[in-house]
Amino acid sequence: MYRKAINLVWAAMFAVTLATAQEKNQTSSQFVTDVAGVGTSAATFLEIGAGARAMAMGAAYVAQATDATALYWNPAGIAFIPGFQIEFMNCQWLAETQYNFFGLVAPIPAIRSSVGVSLISLDYGENPVRTVERPEGTGEKYGARDVAVSVSYAMALTDRFSFGLSGKYINQRIWSESGSAVAMDVGVYYNTMLKGLRLGASVSNFGSDIQMAGRHLTTVVDPDEAVQNFDRVPVNYKVGSYSLPLLFRVGLAYTRSLGSLGTITVAGDVNHPSNTTESINLGAEYGFANMFYVRAGYENLYERDHQNGLTFGGGVEYFRRGMMGFRVDYSWADWGILTNTQRFSLGLLF
Repeated sequence: MYRKAINLVWAAMFAVTLATAQEKNQTSSQFVTDVAGVGTSAATFLEIGAGARAMAMGAAYVAQATDATALYWNPAGIAFIPGFQIEFMNCQWLAETQYNFFGLVAPIPAIRSSVGVSLISLDYGENPVRTVERPEGTGEKYGARDVAVSVSYAMALTDRFSFGLSGKYINQRIWSESGSAVAMDVGVYYNTMLKGLRLGASVSNFGSDIQMAGRHLTTVVDPDEAVQNFDRVPVNYKVGSYSLPLLFRVGLAYTRSLGSLGTITVAGDVNHPSNTTESINLGAEYGFANMFYVRAGYENLYERDHQNGLTFGGGVEYFRRGMMGFRVDYSWADWGILTNTQRFSLGLLF
């Protein structure tokens, strides 16, 4: 029964990926271009990685995600979390924006399952409202922010294999205009018979399109200046709808004990996105005394026109059974002409 369930899960995930590839092929047959498609999706904040540990390892985390950040990378990973976990991450993102992640996971041992909730937000801050007539500002301020809230469930179908599913609500807002969408993430996680080797795969952001609407898209115009009594016609600007950044990930992670010298983990992910070219993420982690960690990686290798690449970081984790533990992580990522980004994560383990 478990083997049939595993086969059905893999078939469903690859069916979603195949449908995306077919859609790409149909589009390319109609329009022959040599562009990657960057900037053609809505809610691109969903592509910003969560968790300082994951990002220090070059975002090679789909087979490594067995903490609260698995709610972002691979929901199947939360099935094997032994206790209640909370994770919070703050990142000073590009152009002085603020990116935050919050995740909470609670295991349900009686049915070998776990549930979790997560919140992702990207805050652009406030800026002055400018017009053609008043380029220095009207005195008003406008803000913008992106939010995604998800609820996840994962079940261990065997002691090595788990399946996870997330449903999410996504909202983007700028001034009085906003747009929303719903989506789902699907993931599988497999701890292979070879000691230390794990396999993971996930499909993220499979959902509806986003179309903005709001009161500032409504105005009045003069359609014909030659007609004197027909000069204030109410109109509503029509904006386009855009798809979410669908992403298929598959990865491997291998951990080897070095005895008294600690442990070493290497990981690699292959990414197949809907809005740019395929890429590879690579990462490594060295741990000493199950407490101190040093990490490095490279993100988006072989992606066309990518700016980010080299990553590194470290962390400290302390946990004793029967006591509350903690995890503190830091990561730094190179963004070329966009300088760099730094992330700080705090995890609480129960």
